[in-house]
Amino acid sequence: MTETIISIFLGVGLAASVGFRVFLPLFALSLASYFNVWELNESWQWIGGIPALIVFGVATVIEILAYYIPVVDNLLDAIAIPLAMVAGTAVMVSTVAELSPVVTWALAIIAGGGTAATIKSASGATRLTSTVSTAGTGNGLVSTVETGSSIVMSIVSIFLPILAIVLVVVVFYTIFKLYKKIKPS
Repeated sequence: MTETIISIFLGVGLAASVGFRVFLPLFALSLASYFNVWELNESWQWIGGIPALIVFGVATVIEILAYYIPVVDNLLDAIAIPLAMVAGTAVMVSTVAELSPVVTWALAIIAGGGTAATIKSASGATRLTSTVSTAGTGNGLVSTVETGSSIVMSIVSIFLPILAIVLVVVVFYTIFKLYKKIKPS
């Protein structure tokens, strides 16, 4: 039972990380599996193989660099929400242990995909606000913070899943407070 809860915390933490950068948490999970830090579900063990490591590594570098290109960053945000939902669901399914497939998939779609989509939507709105208020000059800072957040969330999720779930709650609370602040009365 404890292993199942820890695996859920890992999945939610990585899904949150996906909300900041789609490929970085998948690359981190691939590295964790390759180096036997975290064991994935049987049908997802391919993520720890060399081909997956290379593909996720290259995709991570391209994604990070692309977010520093004006206009491209906003276009990426437009397509990244559905990608984040899929990736958030995938990391959740690949890590959850000892649950029936129906419960695993339901949890993955709701908690994994939902967490990733919520955070990706908030970060996209932040970039759009930055674009409008700074004519795009502040977008590099937004990209750096997002990438840093994804790195921290990925590392914490893999090595300290209990702390990761706390960080996810903090991120959601922050998003909620910001939304309340900007929402017209």
